[in-house]
Amino acid sequence: MPSVSIDGVDLYYEETGEGLPLVLCHEFAGDVRSWAPQVRYFARRYRAIAYNARGYPPSDVPEDPSAYSEERHVEDVAELIRTLGLAPAHVCGLSMGGNLALKLGLKYPELCRSLVVAGAGYGSADPDAFRASAGETAAMFERDGMAAAADVYGRGPSRLRFMQKDPRGWAEFRDLLAEHSAIGSALTMRGVQGTRRAVSEVVDQLPALQVPTLVVNGDEDDLSLEAGLLMKRAIPNAGLVILPNTGHTLNLEEPALFNQVVADFLSLVEAGRWVGRPDRGMEQGLLPR
Repeated sequence: MPSVSIDGVDLYYEETGEGLPLVLCHEFAGDVRSWAPQVRYFARRYRAIAYNARGYPPSDVPEDPSAYSEERHVEDVAELIRTLGLAPAHVCGLSMGGNLALKLGLKYPELCRSLVVAGAGYGSADPDAFRASAGETAAMFERDGMAAAADVYGRGPSRLRFMQKDPRGWAEFRDLLAEHSAIGSALTMRGVQGTRRAVSEVVDQLPALQVPTLVVNGDEDDLSLEAGLLMKRAIPNAGLVILPNTGHTLNLEEPALFNQVVADFLSLVEAGRWVGRPDRGMEQGLLPR
């Protein structure tokens, strides 16, 4: 199995297609398999690389809690990009992966051709409440095991529209989640999700981010909507797409629409036509001042 070793931790990845590199960073409840609709679509034009974060077999699952943090995740994807010679890469992430893409762009903009930040920002409205919930969720994975915990976690409020619109697709999503490591899931939830900096906590850094950025949210993903607006307003080179009647699992719930908006964005970036808004573009009122 292809893998890269980073500080003694092997990360599994899959590579499909040729062209400019597109790195796909999965959400907490996903893995490389969650990107199947995107790999099939984008590998026709891109070198698509999806990988499993540490804690997600067949990547290694360190049992030391100190091996899990947002900072460690950022270094992992940065080293993956360097090792495979991908820089600058288009980087697309969902939820946990979207937060990762954003933080990668802030720390290592030279590695990024563009950023797609999808379904990201949980915890921005109330970081302390989110961190407490992450601790409770980690305990559930440890206590109940993956099969039971996946069924509960997969029925969260932001997944219900997915379950309603595509019961078979949702069941596949839940079943893949049930195959994850309970230890890896608990440690990731506690060490990465439960300690990461919310979008609202890094908002002062966002105006300096010059990497072309597309923010994508579902209109029924309430916990990330405000963060999406925050990123749109604070990142000078950002655009915002909101998918209608859509929850958190954007790329699986509406794969055709997600693929199209991302493909259009990547094409504009590559053509040099994705440009920052005019300096006066956020003025209030109907007439110029």
